[in-house]
Amino acid sequence: MGLATKKFDAVIVGAGGSGMRASLQLAEAGYKVAVLSKVFPTRSHTVAAQGGVGASLGNMGEDSWAWHMYDTVKGSDWLGDQDAIEFMCREAPSAIIELEHFGMPFDRNEDGTVYQRPFGGHMQNYGAGPPVQRSCCAADRTGHAMLHTLYQRNVRANTVFFVEWMALDLLKDNSGNIVGVTALEMETGDIYILHSRAVLLATGGAGRVYAASTNAYINTGDGLGMVARAGIPLEDMEFWQFHPTGVAGAGVLITEGVRGEGGYLLNKDGERFMERYAPNAKDLASRDVVARAMATEIKDGRGVGKDSDHVLLKLDHLGPEVIEKRLPGIREISKKFANVDPTEAPIPVVPTCHYMMGGIPTNYHGEVLESTNGDYSSPLEGLFAAGECACASVHGANRLGTNSLTDLLVFGRAAGNTMIKFLRGHSSHKSLPKGAADLTMERINRLNHQQDGESVTEVGGELRAVMQANCGVFRFPELLEKGVQEIYSVAEKVKHTMIADKSKTFNTARVEALELENLIEVAIASLVSADARKESRGAHDRSDFPERNDSDWLKHSMWFKSKSQLEYKPVQLKPLSAESIEPKVRAY
Repeated sequence: MGLATKKFDAVIVGAGGSGMRASLQLAEAGYKVAVLSKVFPTRSHTVAAQGGVGASLGNMGEDSWAWHMYDTVKGSDWLGDQDAIEFMCREAPSAIIELEHFGMPFDRNEDGTVYQRPFGGHMQNYGAGPPVQRSCCAADRTGHAMLHTLYQRNVRANTVFFVEWMALDLLKDNSGNIVGVTALEMETGDIYILHSRAVLLATGGAGRVYAASTNAYINTGDGLGMVARAGIPLEDMEFWQFHPTGVAGAGVLITEGVRGEGGYLLNKDGERFMERYAPNAKDLASRDVVARAMATEIKDGRGVGKDSDHVLLKLDHLGPEVIEKRLPGIREISKKFANVDPTEAPIPVVPTCHYMMGGIPTNYHGEVLESTNGDYSSPLEGLFAAGECACASVHGANRLGTNSLTDLLVFGRAAGNTMIKFLRGHSSHKSLPKGAADLTMERINRLNHQQDGESVTEVGGELRAVMQANCGVFRFPELLEKGVQEIYSVAEKVKHTMIADKSKTFNTARVEALELENLIEVAIASLVSADARKESRGAHDRSDFPERNDSDWLKHSMWFKSKSQLEYKPVQLKPLSAESIEPKVRAY
């Protein structure tokens, strides 16, 4: 039986910030665009971004894109590609002004300009300081405002949304070009072929590989699973950002904007311990630095609570007016998830998995790169990626706060523009090969017919436990080795998962089983890459190799599922027009 086929100029998988920014470019240029989303677009995970979007507007004091670029390269621990970083920092101000013209309700200064707050790792004068106010925000609900703004513009541009659809696999023609995707309509359980001239993956992060995460349940690395199965490598998957401030026990995010507005961290002795770890930037040091400091305080017995397992984030000294005006959502979250009113008492916080620095290898045009004999300069025809699932490597080994929203705006727009150029040069659909959807049907049929086997919930729990125990804030050689062995045995179980409910209509058990097949690819890539990288850099902190090693490891990890092997590619140290920022010791 042939699958039903729908035809589009472009298919975009994911309706978060980068997906909707790209779809807007395409729809306004008159192309027929389909945007697939597992949830209603304004429920995409961009909605959870709180603190702001970084851009050197200079509304609250002197700033320049060159300073922003320096901070981003330093934040990345020199693993970021400097051409992509320059592109992002130069484009950021125009992306903000454009968003403002789209109607985004930014907070304002008295003179009507966009209000900007300080954020970790953002400094004046090429890192010399003092801290710069660069984060453009809408209170502490910036992602929410951005997502709604982009959704409204897309509705106006007649973008076609497929809500509660899950993309399953990429479709390749006989020459290896991408010609569409297979997708599951959750409501009916039917599988479709979406035949397209161009495909953009904008599937967001995969933080659900960890037991404790600030990520939504939908963040299961679907785009990464799709490319891994298609023979495309995953880049720099050992680098996971642990946000310093997740609510202890709940994992819900407490924005860095709290520290930007003047909040600070305390240990059980009431000491402002960040002054010891980062004497200049203190609580506004880079996220990996703050997360490690907190983990060290807890490990050394200076944690708070009956199990000494968290620290405190104090903001009551800011006063109820500032908290209500600048951090209303944080007050709500704190009351709901920590049972604490932050105008009266500090919030219990702990480092929590937050962001994936690695992902699908792309250039700063949003084109997905494939390997030809170890050379990664050639784009794979028809495939693009943007946002957290992509790795243009602007974040390198550690992302600066606010740069994720900057990334998805700038590279969502860039990918949209690149796709328009591509569509102009490829005016007709390439034909679908025979058996295009075989891989998808094999996976679906296995789940439909498997009568006994592993529980999806239990295997998923095991996967998260392996990642949490072996690949956390600090990494130990024996745990990484153990983690690699354990994740491969979890992978065997994933091949034999069973769902008891075989019905078609809104079968969430089937969706979860398919998501697990994506998560396992992410987990394997992360543990294998982390075990292999014998140095400490950014978020990857090894007890046996405590120093950064530029002579051996200034390179990107590329994990191939198809070959079960790691390859490496050099970091791009040459910017587009600025001078190269040479590696040096990273201190805050």
